Amino acid sequence: MSGGAVSASIPTAANGAARGLSRDQRIVRSSHFKEAYDQGRCYRGRLVTMWLRIAPDAALRLGVVTSRRVGEANVRTRARRLMREAYRLNRSRLRGGFDVVLSARSNISSAKMQDVEADFLVLSRRAGILKP
Repeated sequence: MSGGAVSASIPTAANGAARGLSRDQRIVRSSHFKEAYDQGRCYRGRLVTMWLRIAPDAALRLGVVTSRRVGEANVRTRARRLMREAYRLNRSRLRGGFDVVLSARSNISSAKMQDVEADFLVLSRRAGILKP
């Protein structure tokens, strides 16, 4: 094997969406979450609350939050999975230099994937980050 850098590509699904979110596509610093909350760009839906972070380094990264009010650990994990998937499937339809924080609301525990995705798209349209 040569000493050059190995290029690791993210596998894509049939619709062109990446099958996962790399570390570069996720918000990992707590200060970035705090900035999103402090900026106050908040959009509440039936199942999800969306916060937008505008900053020079913002690049359509995703942060996902679930509180204990949503339910037990397995319910919170499912909620995070649904929100990440809704974002991942529609990331190519978003525009702008924003970071997105999605916070699960308590009634997400009984929601289906289609409902979460529809709520995400409504919030994205309301926030003005959905491409026309």
